[in-house]
Amino acid sequence: MSTVVVEGLTTRLKIGMEVHVELATRTKMWTAAPNVAHPEFFDAAPNTLLDPVVLGLPGSLPVVNAAAVEMSIKVGLALGCSIAPFTKWDRKSYYYPDLPKNYQISQYDLPLCFDGLLDIPSSDALDAPPKAVRILRAHLEEDAGKLLHEAPGGRPIEYSIVDLNRAGTPLLEIVTQPDLSSAEEAVMFGKSLRNICRFLGVSEGILQRGHMRFEPNINVLIERDGRRYATPIVEVKNLNSFRALHAAITHEHQRQVEQWLEDGRVLTPGNKSTRGWDDLRQVTVLQREKEEAHDYRYFPDPDLLPVTTTEQQIESLRAQMPELPLQRQARYISQWGLSAGDARALVEDRDDCLFFESVVDAGLPAKRAAAILRNNLAKRANERNRAIHQLGIRPRQIVAIDAMQQESRISSNAADELYGLCCDEPAADPAELAQVRGLLQVSDDSALDDWIEQALAAQPRAVEQIRGGKVQAIGALVGGVMKLSAGKANPKVVQEKIRAKLGL
Repeated sequence: MSTVVVEGLTTRLKIGMEVHVELATRTKMWTAAPNVAHPEFFDAAPNTLLDPVVLGLPGSLPVVNAAAVEMSIKVGLALGCSIAPFTKWDRKSYYYPDLPKNYQISQYDLPLCFDGLLDIPSSDALDAPPKAVRILRAHLEEDAGKLLHEAPGGRPIEYSIVDLNRAGTPLLEIVTQPDLSSAEEAVMFGKSLRNICRFLGVSEGILQRGHMRFEPNINVLIERDGRRYATPIVEVKNLNSFRALHAAITHEHQRQVEQWLEDGRVLTPGNKSTRGWDDLRQVTVLQREKEEAHDYRYFPDPDLLPVTTTEQQIESLRAQMPELPLQRQARYISQWGLSAGDARALVEDRDDCLFFESVVDAGLPAKRAAAILRNNLAKRANERNRAIHQLGIRPRQIVAIDAMQQESRISSNAADELYGLCCDEPAADPAELAQVRGLLQVSDDSALDDWIEQALAAQPRAVEQIRGGKVQAIGALVGGVMKLSAGKANPKVVQEKIRAKLGL
């Protein structure tokens, strides 16, 4: 729980989240024009994903994208929502240069999904109880275009330009009750929702591309002298990173307390406002007083038929849903015996999680696979600034390297080196790489016996200590053999041979 310390005051944050998720359908919400949120069209040139419907030309008529509706229902089911058996489309009227029709097709009073609940980790502590966040609604609409204030390539301009590629992209807006009480919880909610959407395959969730945008509604409950006050609600618009989300909420908490101390304004009907986030100055900036629903002049869209869903359709979509992160986490612990920390870490990224499962499917025990991913491969991922699944190494290579280590054909250091080599050579045979690089351990009796004789002769004091009962001194002899063999001797076999030679 976030607090701002002011003498004589107790403060508590109250946060509700609005999250806009661009759905990765191949085509847009109301037309067959390509969708910029689909991976195939991520890098389309500006204003190339257009047609008469996107441009709002006279005579063009919208047609509902059924795939977007199905994706939205899957998200609703994952969030524990009820699915509306009947819903309709409404026009939300406002003018802005990135909205060619001068209205957005959205849903007003009959959202597709409503009354859900999402459990999120309440903190980073593994034993912390989950935090329940109530989902008010999740409604489907279309995205607007994008206003740019510098030319492509970053060239400064003295005017704004518009790219309409994003206009008409299916957009699922998820709205929570004000159940969050800290910036950390808001970030955790955003990460949990992003992960769910990625596992469902409804969005790539790349924040830098605007696939998810966060708009926290924030106010502060203040107690002084036994009385409670609530500051006016502020909605911070279009935050597209978890860092910005955390920083904006933290700043707004402090700003609202200071504002209340200055003017004493409290929450009343109609005194909401929206603010933008200035990332350079790390402050929020007033944009406008918040509009109410009647300001948008909602009315049913006359060009679109309502959508009806049956229980049979809903159950069919439910059956298509993959295992979600929290369910996988529980299975990893109960079925595979992973620790709570490993299980949580492995489900935090969809693609890394699926890579982990592919390593297990290739034949490696889950605990070994988790240890290798979280240690050997995580180290490489950090060094190369990429995700584990992007390293290049193949599951079969991981299994082969671990088998060589378990059979004592290579040391743990050699295994770690091989993991790195296979990241660069995903087609290579690890055994051949180990041979070429001289990483195989020597277990040949004649070679080991020779090195052992040299080590015993070079360290008579260690031999004397061992025979005198100080068995731990055997480590010095093993170290001497390893040095003579340039690290190629099998230390386990070396120690066994030394013990036998000294009669231990």
